[in-house]
Amino acid sequence: MALMSAREYIDSLRAMKTRVYMFGERVENWVDHPIIRPSISSVAMTYQLAQDPEYRDLMTARSSLTGETINRFNHLHQSTEDLKNKVKMQRLLGQKTAACFQRCVGMDAFNAVFSTTFEIDEKHGTKYHENFRNFLRMVQEKDLTVDGAMTDPKGDRSKAPHDQSDPDLFVHVVERRDDGIVVSGAKAHQTGSINSHWHLIMPTIAMGEADKDWAVSFACPSDADGIYMVYGRQSCDTRKLEDGNIDKGNMKFGGQEALVVLDNVFIPNEYIFLNGEYEFAGMLVERFAGYHRQSYGGCKVGVGDVLIGAAALAAEYNGADKASHIKDKLIEMTHLNETLYSCGLACSCEGHPTKAGNYEIDLMLANVCKQNVTRFPYEISRLAEDIAGGLMVTMPADTDFKSDTVVGKGGETLGDICNKFFAAKDGVNTEYRQRILRLIENMCLGTAAVGYRTESMHGAGSPQAQRIVISRQANLAEKKNLARTIAGIPQDK
Repeated sequence: MALMSAREYIDSLRAMKTRVYMFGERVENWVDHPIIRPSISSVAMTYQLAQDPEYRDLMTARSSLTGETINRFNHLHQSTEDLKNKVKMQRLLGQKTAACFQRCVGMDAFNAVFSTTFEIDEKHGTKYHENFRNFLRMVQEKDLTVDGAMTDPKGDRSKAPHDQSDPDLFVHVVERRDDGIVVSGAKAHQTGSINSHWHLIMPTIAMGEADKDWAVSFACPSDADGIYMVYGRQSCDTRKLEDGNIDKGNMKFGGQEALVVLDNVFIPNEYIFLNGEYEFAGMLVERFAGYHRQSYGGCKVGVGDVLIGAAALAAEYNGADKASHIKDKLIEMTHLNETLYSCGLACSCEGHPTKAGNYEIDLMLANVCKQNVTRFPYEISRLAEDIAGGLMVTMPADTDFKSDTVVGKGGETLGDICNKFFAAKDGVNTEYRQRILRLIENMCLGTAAVGYRTESMHGAGSPQAQRIVISRQANLAEKKNLARTIAGIPQDK
């Protein structure tokens, strides 16, 4: 089976024994839980579009490992065209879900681990690359969703992994056996972890020799013995437990984050991709981060398209769409959004092959892309909130709009009153105005903020992480030589 359907994907989750905890207790039927299900629907869209003839060319690719047609999310990039198609696919899915669709971390991890294991084997004579090829071949053949897990809790940021008072604050090897290793620790902020079939664990920082036991990368099933997950809270998440759907904002889709705990989990040798070769931890981190920072030039742009459209509809429903300042704000939102897309495409166009043969993005431009993502979605959100108006955050509940409780002297119901006083432009249904304002609220302030606003800041690394890479890639020495040449100054002066 090379391509699963959306229904087959959801059914495959039901067959798993993933341990999920939320609000202090275990969630037995997490697949149908109203808070979790929207995030599953987002992942399901990656399967649905791959089956749609209209999008098949963008959503699928030919495997370099098997020659079969596979979902692009499980693909090793073979050209700059592949890198560009990745960004275009992510924009499409952002448009379709207005949320985080969660498979990007796995795709980016595949490409980073593939090239890094090749170079580890080249130096140490290990068999990590063969292990990884076999693992990825299985993932492609079964069309699995894999969570790329990099971020450790970190504890005291001033200390290296081996200096932490609790060694579990970074995932590490606690026992080495002839047939594998036992690992312990946790991964935090893990996107789509509960909705994934497998986890691909990577180190989170460059490491020294003293951190050898923490320099580890491996794959394991999401329901492996010793793994459990604590679901992350999102603003307004309990609205999904309410009757009706308007106040949810995004009625069908959502993102997902969780704390993934690894409590003495056994990893067979065949699924180990790094085990103590500490000098390669930094390479793996940098490559994954580069791919993932490229991703934000696609996914956040697609979600931005929806937010721009929602702001334009809010202006129209308010009767303000003809105002010049509204038009100018929509132009600015579009300009910022397309600038992000341009960055995503630019770092793809400037990509190059790795030693292993798959293609890598231009690292400098990928980090510039993500640096802009830490800023522009905030301005796009601010302008959307400006256009929407204060009602976005002061509107009564949907149950008030539908209430038949009599409140007026003339027998008017609470629903009558709400619909009367929150009407806007003539001919616009008040409910439509409700819906679009709740969608904007959801994307800017509510549960979708983790997939757009706040995640734009910290996902794929906080702003300083990109600035460090930009500084390293800046090549100031060569730029100074250029200036000396133009100014007529000797190169050594």
